[in-house]
Amino acid sequence: MRNLCMTVTYDGTAYYGFQVQPGGNTIQDHLEDAIRALTGETVKITGSGRTDAGVHARRQIFNFPTASQIPVERWCIALNSRLPSDIVVIDAMEVPLDFHSRYAAKKKTYRYTVNANQFPDVFNRRLQHHHHAKLDITAMEEGLRHFIGTYDFTSFASRKSQKENHVRSVYEAWIEVDRSMCRDHPRDQGVIHIYVSGNGFLQHMVRIIVGTLLEVGEGKRKASDVPDMIAACNRSAAGPTAVSCGLMLWDLEYKKD
Repeated sequence: MRNLCMTVTYDGTAYYGFQVQPGGNTIQDHLEDAIRALTGETVKITGSGRTDAGVHARRQIFNFPTASQIPVERWCIALNSRLPSDIVVIDAMEVPLDFHSRYAAKKKTYRYTVNANQFPDVFNRRLQHHHHAKLDITAMEEGLRHFIGTYDFTSFASRKSQKENHVRSVYEAWIEVDRSMCRDHPRDQGVIHIYVSGNGFLQHMVRIIVGTLLEVGEGKRKASDVPDMIAACNRSAAGPTAVSCGLMLWDLEYKKD
């Protein structure tokens, strides 16, 4: 047996997330179907993490066992010819049999994209959340800094979360603003990219962080309120859950061994 590790990128608009769901139509379903069509094997892939319905991935890692002797350099093209056009495998390598794509990951980074211009971008609308109101980006940056550290993030987890432990560490969090698509108009603020890196994330955690920051940007909440929201350990203390289309699993970092 071999253990193959692959990197997949996808537009999650049409899918119910990465991990297999009772209703089907997940990224995992399509990857496993493509492997079955290629090798005849029924395998269960192991993903580096979950993504919600409608969420995208620039770099998602998965691994699986196979008895196939197809050379590793031929797997990407072979699978992509059997996958929908919005799911693309971009890298493949053979790894030790005990490698586990989720347990071996030491840092994950998500990016949430907010279009803060007056009008939505018709070409990128599936990858952005268009926000109708003007935002105080400086206040949002101040609020975001309060999330860095190790905390119980119960206030920023879905009420449906089944995790017993809600303590997570956020290593870095920052905002980048791309003004290249702004018109010469005072209402346009550009495209805001919110990055959050940590050792792991709870269900809806990044989207609730973003929903809270948008309220800070609108002036409905103060950046200085964030520590109290975290300390409350109560979902009702934080802001709304931002829509899924703006979220992307951006990157993963693995242990060097």
